[in-house]
This record gives sequence, C-alpha cells and structure tokens, in this order.
Amino acid sequence: MTMMYTPTIPPPDPNTRTPKFKLPKLSCDAHCHIFGPGAKYPYAPDRSYTPPDAPLEDFRVLHAKLGVERAVIVNASVHGADNTVALDAIAESNGAYRAVANIDDSITERGLRVLHEGGFRGCRFNFVRHLGGVPDKNVFDRVIAMVAPLGWHIDLHFDAIDLPDYADMLAKLPLSYTIDHMGRVKAAEGLDQLPFRILIELMQRDEKCWVKICGSERVSSAGPPFTDAVPFARKIVETAPDRVIWGTDWPHPNVKVMPNDGDLVDLITLFAPEPELQQKILVDNPARLFGFDQ
Repeated sequence: MTMMYTPTIPPPDPNTRTPKFKLPKLSCDAHCHIFGPGAKYPYAPDRSYTPPDAPLEDFRVLHAKLGVERAVIVNASVHGADNTVALDAIAESNGAYRAVANIDDSITERGLRVLHEGGFRGCRFNFVRHLGGVPDKNVFDRVIAMVAPLGWHIDLHFDAIDLPDYADMLAKLPLSYTIDHMGRVKAAEGLDQLPFRILIELMQRDEKCWVKICGSERVSSAGPPFTDAVPFARKIVETAPDRVIWGTDWPHPNVKVMPNDGDLVDLITLFAPEPELQQKILVDNPARLFGFDQ
C-alpha cells in the first residue's frame, strides 16, 4: 500500500539563486538531507514532523546549481533508524556521497558493517528538545563503543542552552565528534554568551571537536540575509580551521525563515574570505573526516 503523507513543515525555496561565489573544485556540502519520497522510503511512525518530499533528483539539481560536487547526507530523524534512503543515494553517486546514520539499540555488528561498506562514516544523536530530547545514556554508550573501531565520528545536535551541561562528557568521548549548526547559539546574545564560549573552549582544548558552520538561518536573530551569524562562524574558523566543515542543511526542516541556498553559499566568503581557508573548510577537511579520495 502506498503511504500518503501531509507535510507539517514548508518545502525549501525552489528558486535557488546562482551564487556569486564559485566554490572550489570538489567542494562538499557536509550537512544536508534527503526526504523520501515517502511512497518509496516511508517516514517513521513516531516522527516529530512530516516533511515535504525532498528526493535525490532535487538534491542533485540543487548541488549542480550551487557548484557542489560532494555531499554528506545526514539521515534525518523522520526516517527513524532506516538508513536506506541514504544508502541508495550513495550507491548512485559514483563515490561523491557519504552519510551519517541514525541508529538505535537494535543495530547489530553486521548492520553496522553494511552501513560502513555502503559509505557511512558517522552516526547522529539528537539532544534537541523539540526533536525528542536526550538519548538513552546506555544506548549512547553502546553505540559509541560499536562505531569507534570503524573510525566513525558522532554527529551531535544540541540546543545551545544545553551545551555547557555536556562539555565534560564531550571531552571524554573516545572518538571525534561534530557539533551541528554552530551549536545553535542565538546571534542576539553575542559572542560572549556562555554556550558559545564553551563551544570555542572545546575547540581549543579538544582536538576531537569539529564544528559545522551551517544553519546561519537558525543562528540568526535578524533574519535574511543572516549576516548576524557571520561573527560566530568567523570565530569558529579562526579557532580551529582544520576542524571546521560547511553545509547547506537543505531542505531546511523546522526553520523559522526559509533561506535561499544560493545566499547561504555566498555567506562563505564572509565566514572565510581567504582562499586557503575556503579550501580547507569546503574540500580538505570533509575529505579527511568522511574518507573521500583526495
């Protein structure tokens, strides 16, 4: 039976603007999603929202317009622990895609091996309250113990207000970790806010800590073109330029204001005006973290 879904969030801007900034060769969108189509890849019954379909074909059109040649698909919570949509996309990508899995306590060593051989290089944990809150500590510890021997990292999605509570836990992790969306800090609270100071301190003292300078529309308090997020991204880049990656977050689930992805690409030149830093953030760093061929 074909499942029918009624979206509860808006679709991405369909009129992607061609960016002024020409991305370096082999640039990677290191945080993006594919949703469905739900008729082929059903959405999880316990999902916290229902997205409009954002399938592989649209994903490819977007990246062609932006000049993106590589991508990391973060399998979103709406697909639950079923990672098939990302596995299938990688298989069709001729080596251009990697992925980050959603897994739970049902995962087996064999299941992990299938994901690894299929191009997955990490798994994600949501600590964000509107997406379900804190994962079970026993499951969290078990999954980390299972994925660490594969050389995976874990991808962590926090509300900024909670970052200080988890700083010690993060520093003790036995593997590398990425923090999504600049820690979801609020631009209006300034560079000196406690969550952002904690984030910078983690980057300074823990070489396992990577940060994604994506989600400017989530950080911004001023709205489009989201330039109030720039000082935060710039500080992150300056702190640890070898452990920063960038992504669009397409198709932008649960945002207050829908961005245009062409505008988001042009923010990169404000985050990192220097060509050598652009090369690191867009090409070299994601290639190292996700195991792309150089």
